[in-house]
Amino acid sequence: MNFPKMNKTIYIVFLLSISFIYAQEKQIKEFTFNEYLGFVKQNHPLVKQANLKLNKAQAILMEARGAFDPKLEAEYNQKQFKDQNYFSVFNSSFKIPTWYGIEIKAAFNNNDGVYINPDLTVPNAGLTSLGITVPLGQGLFINQRMADLQKAKIIQQLNQAERNLETVDILYQAAVAYFEWAKNYNEVALYQKYLNNANIRFEGVVELIKQGDKPAIDSTEAQITIHLRKLNLEKSSLKLQKSRLELSNYLWLENNIPIELNEALFPEIHLSLTIKNTLETNNIIDFNISNHPKISALNSKINILKVDQKLNANMLLPKIDLSYNYLSEPSAFENYRFQDYKLRVNLAFPLFLRKERAKLKLAKLKVQYTEFTLASEQIQLKNKIEAQQFEITSLEKQISINTKLVDQYNTMLNGEERLFSLGESSLFLINSRENNLVLAQINVLQLENEFYNASVNLYKTIANPNL
Repeated sequence: MNFPKMNKTIYIVFLLSISFIYAQEKQIKEFTFNEYLGFVKQNHPLVKQANLKLNKAQAILMEARGAFDPKLEAEYNQKQFKDQNYFSVFNSSFKIPTWYGIEIKAAFNNNDGVYINPDLTVPNAGLTSLGITVPLGQGLFINQRMADLQKAKIIQQLNQAERNLETVDILYQAAVAYFEWAKNYNEVALYQKYLNNANIRFEGVVELIKQGDKPAIDSTEAQITIHLRKLNLEKSSLKLQKSRLELSNYLWLENNIPIELNEALFPEIHLSLTIKNTLETNNIIDFNISNHPKISALNSKINILKVDQKLNANMLLPKIDLSYNYLSEPSAFENYRFQDYKLRVNLAFPLFLRKERAKLKLAKLKVQYTEFTLASEQIQLKNKIEAQQFEITSLEKQISINTKLVDQYNTMLNGEERLFSLGESSLFLINSRENNLVLAQINVLQLENEFYNASVNLYKTIANPNL
């Protein structure tokens, strides 16, 4: 859903709220649904907060890659006592960790002193070494830093899916607020129209009473209608004001400055014709459930758990680390002597492996648990999308039927007014016809609101913001 940036005139209306601007731009007051969602997506703090998930994933990936950074180390340790150099030990190294747990290391040692440990004794010029450490059991095909990097890459996909879900949820809530505002706005306009009609009818009845064509009781009947219309208008005006404030919760400027919806703006007139294109719910026949953010998130979680499972399975192997270091004086490093080396073998293996086997079993259970959730979520999403499509189709039919009822009630009202003008009807019948017409029109507004909400519910279920 690619929402355009807000129309410049509308933006100025929001930002400045200056009355003379409205007077100059009266022809541009319609606040379309598409513009509104674009404004929410661009400036709402919670949408920006959702976007931070991508930055967080990048930081996690950078941290995981840091485990493979080369490392330079140096240590100097000296002891002087009673004018004697007990020992002076200098160790330096440069380590390069590689993907398959293999580590390459270059080192230089220069030690001397009266009481230095024999195993630390080196030539006067120092001792250089170049070696490699290879894990032959645990850690060869996967180790903790390899697992962390793999999971960090998967977390990028997971956070992308979660960010889409959070963004869609904010746009959904904003859309519901817009629909409620539109319904209340149109309801106020409707009651205002019929209040004006009631006032005009009251004035006409008073004139007929003065001429002796109608009984005085008709003026009371007309006044009752006026009061009922005023009461309905006041109730609707209250709902409109509350929905306008609710809508303002989603209107923000770029620098996290909240703004209020100005009363000069009115909702989109032909919303029922454009909503499917705006939400991109008009053609979802080829929608692939596997592309849904919830499914992508669950698949990412399963992949992360499988990495942990693979790491735990690796822990069943014995720990065998083999290190070889070639030794040489700095001046003779190029003259390789096979017999000058330092070799180290480290072996460790728990006899029962109860801890390792338990961790592996728990890792497998977590994978199975999430896979069951994935299978359930897939069928639920599929059925939910189909149900919402049926609901939208049904609401469209109901709106069409109710619109015909409005036309028929309007025809009946016009006919009753003609009979009244000929003296063959009563004000009571006119009011009765008009009440039926008002109820039918209110029902249309309610059905349209349900249709809009069903459409945005489908959009939320599909959860594809196309950002």
